[in-house]
Parts: sequence; C-alpha cells; structure tokens
Amino acid sequence: MSSHNNSSSSAANDPRQPSAARPFVAPLVSPQDLPVDYSGFIAVICAVAGVMFRYKLGSWLAIIFCAQSLANMKNMENDLKQISMAMM
Repeated sequence: MSSHNNSSSSAANDPRQPSAARPFVAPLVSPQDLPVDYSGFIAVICAVAGVMFRYKLGSWLAIIFCAQSLANMKNMENDLKQISMAMM
C-alpha cells in the first residue's frame, strides 16, 4: 500500500515520454469518402411507408430519424437545398 503513495519513485518509473507527445489532429476526409448517413436513409424509407400505406408510425419515425440525421450532420456548411429536402 505504501508504494502507491510515493510520488517521487513513480515519477522516476514513468515510461511515458513527454517529448514524444503530440496533439491529436483529425485526418482530412473528402466529402465523397464520408460514411453513409443511415439515419437519413431510414427517414426516407419510413416517410415513403408513411405516405404510401398511411402509417402514422412511419411518419413519426421519419420525423425522428430526420431530426437525428440533421443533429449528427458533420459538415455544417451544407447548402440550404440539402437541409430543406431533408426536412421535407
């Protein structure tokens, strides 16, 4: 128990190297290589089912998945056309 409280010996035995530490830099990803937006896809499927079969649950699920897709949007510089089409 007493070996855990000794801070001078733990600093000498620390295997990390502060000089080798670098800050994290996120890799740049082109818009064509972004992963598929599954929430948007499910929203479209539920919306089609809600309109064609008059399922209220499908319409509500479409609204929920559309909101989730907009909330998880990575690139906030999307044009107004894409956002308005997602809300329709």
